[in-house]
Formats: sequence, C-alpha cells, structure tokens
Amino acid sequence: MSSRRPSARYLLPLLVLLPAVANAHVLDVDLSKLSRTDIFWTYLQLGFTHILPLGLDHILFVLSIFFLEPRLKPVLWQATAFTVAHSITLGLAMYGLIAPPTAVVEPIIALSILFVAIENIFANRLNPWRVAIVFGFGLIHGLGFASALTGLGLPRNMFFESLISFNVGVELGQVTVILLAWLLVGRWFSNKAWYKQRVVIPASVVIGLVAAYWTVERVFFT
Repeated sequence: MSSRRPSARYLLPLLVLLPAVANAHVLDVDLSKLSRTDIFWTYLQLGFTHILPLGLDHILFVLSIFFLEPRLKPVLWQATAFTVAHSITLGLAMYGLIAPPTAVVEPIIALSILFVAIENIFANRLNPWRVAIVFGFGLIHGLGFASALTGLGLPRNMFFESLISFNVGVELGQVTVILLAWLLVGRWFSNKAWYKQRVVIPASVVIGLVAAYWTVERVFFT
C-alpha cells in the first residue's frame, strides 16, 4: 500500500524547479486601450495567477498553515490575518512609502515557509499565537507581491482600483488553494487517528526541505 504513495525524491526536484515559471508573469496588453472594467479584470486575473499557478512559494505557505489544523474555520482565520498583513505592505510599497529589497525579502519568504513547516512537525495542536505569526509573515509576503506588481506596473488613472483588484485576485487564489486542500485532504482525513503521522509530517517534511533549499539558493545564488 505504501508503494502507491509518491516518493519525496520525485516530488522535490519538481517543487524546486517550478518557481522559475514565475518569470512568465507578463502584462502583454495595452492598458490605454482597455476600459476601466477590463483593467479591473486584468489585474484581478494577474493577482489570481500570481498564486495559481505561478506562486509556488505562496502556495506552500498557505498549505503549511492548512495542514496542522485543516478545518475551514481556523484556516480561514489564519488566511484572513495573512491577507490583512500582505495588503498593508503591498499598498505601502506600491505607493512608494517603503522600498522592499528583494535580496532580503525573498529569503525571508522561504524561511517563513520553513518555520511553519517545522512547527507543523512538532506541534500537536494549533496554538493561539499562530495567527500573530502568520500576520507577521504576511507582511513579508506582501513585499514579495509588491516586487511582482512593481514589474508589471499600475495604470495612473486607475492606480488604487488596480491595486485593490490585484489584491482581491491574490486572495481568491489563496482561498482556492485552501478549498482544494480541504476537499482533497481535510474533509476526508483530518479526523483520522493517523492524520498527523501520515499526512501532516510527510507533507511538512517535503515543504520544509523545499523551503530550506530556496533559502540557501536565494541567499547565496541570487
């Protein structure tokens, strides 16, 4: 029965290489020719695709906060804290009030994933202070979103609306990840006695190894 499970040695190379796909995030339309509604939907889609399928690091962070306590209510509370936090720093960065150094932000994003993955392995239950931790890491992830959005640019005549639209798209992407994880895993297995040993720990080990690799790569090779 265990032979049917995918081995980490096959998953790790794929997870390590996929972030390079994020470079495909390109705005290839002439915004001056679009209506206000079209611009809104364009940035909504950009925000969504920045998570699915391009934002593997953000996906792994969301999955990490999901696995320890996969019931929808506590996960959505954490996701809400994460959203509020990344909205703050994304807005501040796009208005030019803060200038996030990518060389610092990206390794910390990787470390945030590693931290939550390790906590999942050793914690037996969801601690109340997890929401505060997720909020703090959300501030850092917001700076990562800002780096991507700065490269795309925002239309001057719809700066605020496009910023909100992008952020809503990001949130929809995160909620989609949570709902898919719940439908595939949480709904069926979260109440099983073996859930911690067979789901949380293996998944967190794989995520943690990928995050550790990204941390080293982003510190020393980028």
